[in-house]
Amino acid sequence: MTTDDMNSSRRQIVGGAGFGLAAAAAAPALGQAAAPAAAAQPLRNPADAYPKPPFQRQSQPWPGLAGQMQPRPDHGENSYRGSGRLTGRRALITGGDSGMGRAAAIAYAREGADVAINYLPAEEPDAQEVIALIREAGRKGVAIPGDLREEAFCRRLVEDAVRGLGGLDIVVCNAARQQTRASILDVSSEDFDATMRTNIYAPFWIIKAALPHLQPGSAIIGTTSEQAYDPSPELYDYAQTKAATMNYVKSLAKQLASKGIRVNGVAPGPIWTPLQVSGGATMEKLETFGGQTPMGRPGQPAELGSIYVQLAAADASYATGQVYGSAGGSGQP
Repeated sequence: MTTDDMNSSRRQIVGGAGFGLAAAAAAPALGQAAAPAAAAQPLRNPADAYPKPPFQRQSQPWPGLAGQMQPRPDHGENSYRGSGRLTGRRALITGGDSGMGRAAAIAYAREGADVAINYLPAEEPDAQEVIALIREAGRKGVAIPGDLREEAFCRRLVEDAVRGLGGLDIVVCNAARQQTRASILDVSSEDFDATMRTNIYAPFWIIKAALPHLQPGSAIIGTTSEQAYDPSPELYDYAQTKAATMNYVKSLAKQLASKGIRVNGVAPGPIWTPLQVSGGATMEKLETFGGQTPMGRPGQPAELGSIYVQLAAADASYATGQVYGSAGGSGQP
């Protein structure tokens, strides 16, 4: 055989192999139907996707209910579509009745996870809506009301979640207390303590209790805030707790990486939640809430649901110690 013949044969073999690989990649796996193509979604301008200020003045007793807000927040109830990214996972979410916790709970359930949510007893109406949505998705929903400011309850919360879900793979420490005060002189020691215990102590207690149950591949997610980077003067105590959250995410990620447990954070900008109408913002700030962002509006919890999913999903396996922002163009982080 001449050199030209050998080269010609080699090209035929390689070309045939390439065709075979391409055909195998294009064809569905043996015994597996090809997934239907998703319908194209029309583009929409995100700046116009949700309500903009001015908003009507409104107030509720702390901790507030999403169901009584005007306009009512969007948590993805009618928009989030899952694709099985968290099938078989078991998640505990604090503050799962409203805000980003509710958005995460809805998204997790529609991605195939069973979900336990924690909330204060006063938030029962919102919580029952979330449990119904989880069960509508065909997943197990576990409601665990109680006050995170109590260490004993935080330990019991984890025990009840593990018992109710049959284990634990995802822990989302999302619940937070935010009360606006014009001056540090207006922050009482009781006020300060309540914020610290809710925002800093509770994740500490919950994560300690959860760790013995978490296997390699598990995920811990903390909700921090743009306040960690650019604190508002009237949120003296709340802002420092969010800086602490950012730091525990980064520290714990380094500590747990060798165990195969990832730790990440989500840092929202101004998001339309009951925090704002239950003492977290003045009436003047509420009227213009979110208007200072480049998008000219506050975010909706639904716009963060997919971030919580991504940080919990196995295909984000190299992401740990990261803080993912969502602030309408305001920068940070």
